[in-house]
Formats: sequence, C-alpha cells, structure tokens
Amino acid sequence: MANNDQRRRELARKKFERQQQRRAEARRKAKRRNIVIASVLAVVVLAGGAAYASVGLSDDDKTDTAAKPSAPPSPVPSPSASESAPPEPKMTVDKTAKYTMSLKTNQGDIAIAMDAAKTPHTVNSFKALADKKYFDKTKCHRLTTSGIFVLQCGDPKGDGSGGPGYTIPDENLTALGKAAADGTVTFPAGTVAMANTGQPHTGGSQFFLVYKDTKLPPTYTPFGTMDAAGLQTVKDVAKAGVTGGSGDGAPKKAVTISKATVDKA
Repeated sequence: MANNDQRRRELARKKFERQQQRRAEARRKAKRRNIVIASVLAVVVLAGGAAYASVGLSDDDKTDTAAKPSAPPSPVPSPSASESAPPEPKMTVDKTAKYTMSLKTNQGDIAIAMDAAKTPHTVNSFKALADKKYFDKTKCHRLTTSGIFVLQCGDPKGDGSGGPGYTIPDENLTALGKAAADGTVTFPAGTVAMANTGQPHTGGSQFFLVYKDTKLPPTYTPFGTMDAAGLQTVKDVAKAGVTGGSGDGAPKKAVTISKATVDKA
C-alpha cells in the first residue's frame, strides 16, 4: 500500500513539474511575441489563464498569457487553463441592465458604459473582479501609437502576462459591422474591448481603451464606451508617447488605476 501511495505521489509530482515547464515555456514564448498591441492587426492579451491568461488574475499563477501583437492591439495572451484553474464567476448581474465601470487613475477618471444585454459574461466578470478590488493599484502597462491606437490595462502583474486564472467567452463580435476585404473592422475611438491570446474565448481581465479609430480583426469583444472626459484622458496619455520613443510599450505618462468599481447605471 505504501509503495502504491509513493508511486502515486511520484507520478503526481512529475505531472506537476511537466505543467510548470509548459507554463514557463508559454510565458517565454509570449514575451517573445510582444505582449499587447503589435504593429500589425491584432489585439492580443497575455491574459492569465488557468495557468491564466487573459487577460486576468493574480491569478497570475493560474494563467499562461501571451499576447499576439502582430497587428492591432493585443491584450496579453492568456495561457491555457490548468486543471486547477478557477471557474468563471457565477452570473450575478442583471442581464437586462446597463452598468458603468468607473476607473479612478492618477491621470484622470474614466467612466465606461457597459450593456449586460450584449455582453453578460464580460460585464459579470468585470463586476466580480472589481468587487474584489482586483484592478485597484494596477498599471495600464501598454500603449500603442503606431498602426493601432490603444492603451491596455487590467493586468495585476503590470507586464501583460497576468490574469484571473479563468477565461470568458467572446461576445458581441458582430457589433462593429462586417469585416472589410482585409479582414478588419474599425474600432471607433472611445471603444473599450477585451484583449485575448489570439485564440477564441481566451479573454481574462486585460482590456484595451481605443483613443483613435483603429482597424483590427473582429475577434476582440467590444464591451464598453468611454465617456468624453475619459477618452480625453487617454488621448493625453497617448500624446506623451511611449517610454523609449517606440510605438509600442509602457506609456511615458504612467497610468495607475487606484480604484475600479462596476455599478448598475
């Protein structure tokens, strides 16, 4: 009996080590791929997946996020979920109601209007995370000023590799119209959408704020719209540029979310 128990423990240990190696390799690949908005056409998120991905999570340990920036903004890609990944939050929002996500930042307040009838899973997840103060004291880690024009936030790690450990389904993907011949649709200035890993249904906690009309594939859930003051705040951050002078990286004007709340409008 003891031998069988020892063998089971040894097999479990080896399985865990293999999982850790796969996650570490996924994170290395994700970083090489350029975490959020690349200069091509895709918004990817290094979300945290069950190992976490999506975009979410200190839940960082439960996520494997990697962004695919070969195009528009890419939220941080999320890692594939692990066997111990937490489930998506239980649905508690009113699916017929509208909500407002309020972000208090050191650069100015940003109010985001959300419609639970169109994106119930996304709104529900943001409310659950905000209620747990998940976004409080986090940085908006990525700004893109060439090709795509977005500010990416929602990663508790602040480097595009974090997430909540779970992923949520894509929603509202046809809201911005039919894709053009180049496979993109226009995400209008003011749009707020989910980052992902480049694969379907891999959103976590990372999201991006569009401050100038941006063409991207219709694979990023558009779930909100910034108010005029919030949009101007993001434009001011973008105007200051990216640290180091490139078109994709940490914003020179650092943005920290001190508090995030989601309430019924």
